[in-house]
Amino acid sequence: MPCPIARALDRVGEWWSILILRDAFHGLTRFDQFQRSLLIAPNMLTKRLNDLVAAGLLERRLYNEHPPRYEYVLTDVGHDFRPVMIAMMAWGNRHFAPEGASSIVVDAETEEAADPVLVDRATLRPLTEADFKFAAGPAANDDVKRRMAFVDRKRKKTDG
Repeated sequence: MPCPIARALDRVGEWWSILILRDAFHGLTRFDQFQRSLLIAPNMLTKRLNDLVAAGLLERRLYNEHPPRYEYVLTDVGHDFRPVMIAMMAWGNRHFAPEGASSIVVDAETEEAADPVLVDRATLRPLTEADFKFAAGPAANDDVKRRMAFVDRKRKKTDG
C-alpha cells in the first residue's frame, strides 16, 4: 500500500508494539524487563519483539553466550519514532486523562513541563490545519493523486 500512514501502522500499529517501543525509550532492553513492565504473555512479547526487529525498529543483540541471551535496542528507525510517541502522549493527556497526566515530557535541564507541538523544520511554524494541508508526494500514483485532488476540492468548497 502506498499510503505512508498505512505503512507505519503495519510496523507499529499493534498496541503492544507501541508500548514495547515506549519502554525501549525508557531504557529497557531485555525480554524480562519488558515482560515485567508490561505484564505481557511471553509468547506475545516474543512475537512483538520479532515483528519490531523485522520492521527495523529494534535490533536484537547477543549479550550473554551461555546461555544465549539477547537485548533489544532501538535502531535509528526506532529512534525516529520518538516524536510520534511524544505526540501520542500529549494527545492522550489532552483528551483522555480526566484524572490528569500520568506522564509528561519535561526539559532535561530545568524539569519544566514541555508542551509538544509538531512544526515544519524549515520555518519552525506549527503544522496547523489552517496553514498546512496534505498533498500528493513525488512518488504518488494516480489513485493517490485523485484522492488528494478530491480532498482539496472538498476543502475549497467548505472554506469558500
